[in-house]
Amino acid sequence: MNIIISNSNGQPIYEQIVTQIRNQILTKELLAGDALPSMRLLARELKISVITTKRAYEELEKEGLIESYTGKGSFVKAQNAQQLKEQHLHEISTKLQEVLDLAYLSDIGLSEIIEILKGLQKGE
Repeated sequence: MNIIISNSNGQPIYEQIVTQIRNQILTKELLAGDALPSMRLLARELKISVITTKRAYEELEKEGLIESYTGKGSFVKAQNAQQLKEQHLHEISTKLQEVLDLAYLSDIGLSEIIEILKGLQKGE
């Protein structure tokens, strides 16, 4: 599992971990049943606090992406198709909100954004 932490990023470290593991699950780099590194091992590898990795794993559990067993570790939880679709829709919604915020600042209208999306869909 490859996780890269940026201290210059404004995002808290635990959120960076959550985002990267979530993306690896959604893109099926991590599959149902795959074991995640122990909280201590991940903390040691990333040179961060165990408390930070614990918080990240707790967030992933709340989202229903992983399950943890005392003494055994944390594992990727089996995802049903509807749950994956909802996760993807949430991610798309978040990214589109960022696009709309930037468009507003640049005085770019919705019709221009739609044309850009159509062009991207066609591979232009």
